[in-house]
Amino acid sequence: MKLPGSVILSRPDALGDAVVTTTTAGWIKHHAPATHLTVVIKEYTRAVWERCVHVDRILTLEEFQQAGERGAADALRSTGAGAIVHVFPHRSVAQWAKAAGIPRRIGTSHRWWHWTTCNERVAFSRKRSDLHEAQLNIRLLEPFGIPMPASVEALVPHIGLSAPPASPQVRALVRPGVRNIILHPLLGSGVGWGLHNFRQLIAALDADRHHVILTGTATEAARYRSELPVQAAHVTDAGGRLPLPALMELMGLCDALVAASTGPLHLAAALGIRTIGLYSMRRPIFPARWRPIGADAHALVHDPACPQCATGAACDCIQHISPGRVLELLER
Repeated sequence: MKLPGSVILSRPDALGDAVVTTTTAGWIKHHAPATHLTVVIKEYTRAVWERCVHVDRILTLEEFQQAGERGAADALRSTGAGAIVHVFPHRSVAQWAKAAGIPRRIGTSHRWWHWTTCNERVAFSRKRSDLHEAQLNIRLLEPFGIPMPASVEALVPHIGLSAPPASPQVRALVRPGVRNIILHPLLGSGVGWGLHNFRQLIAALDADRHHVILTGTATEAARYRSELPVQAAHVTDAGGRLPLPALMELMGLCDALVAASTGPLHLAAALGIRTIGLYSMRRPIFPARWRPIGADAHALVHDPACPQCATGAACDCIQHISPGRVLELLER
């Protein structure tokens, strides 16, 4: 079935999810280059979508909420879209799209409100799947006859993200003549690699050849500063100083990033720098589902057959990934 001339992708959620969804936009444009793509997003991810070559128009959840139900429906109707794909299920967006009279409204069959708001539903379970999140998103394009990619790697040429030009303030954070490496030590939820491992990695990096830049929110920086050598000569602490556009600028100047599975990890991979993701094997947060996608992206686990992760119980095996393995990848 042919794609409409104008399509809306709705993904109003977290940063990492937004980055992964750029491959959905790219896959659509690969198969139907003339399609006009509108995205519905959360405002704080705008900086990502503004740097995505596949997107023609950006609308935000916050704008819709401020406009009210009728205003939101009017805004969606004004796009002239022939279809909306609910990549991330959001009940209000689904209701507004129905009220807007968008002809084809596509969502997963696993959300009950899609049975009252969507007229095309694709049946699959994200929670139990071995497919990557990016591939699962593309499953929702089945009603258009768009095929699944043969592998996640097939999506790399279709990411379409680039870093913005760096400001003088961001340029001042990097050092010439050495490898600039971003370490993003903490994540909002879940089990991370552990500050003790980041501390060992910083100590193992040759200060004559490497410069470490620590990133994170102000709250995260307050946590890591007491445990990491932020005063070391080869370390710059940028925690709490970089809004998302500036973080993207920094990534465009750096050589590598190390983090557990969090938004900046996926963003760095999409921007093409060497990216080392640290993972456990617990579903649904294991690498098969959430490894970073990029030309130089890598995912490390301690034990691919971890018995504790296999039970679905919380496990700290991610913290047993040795700093030496990360160092080897950084210096390859």
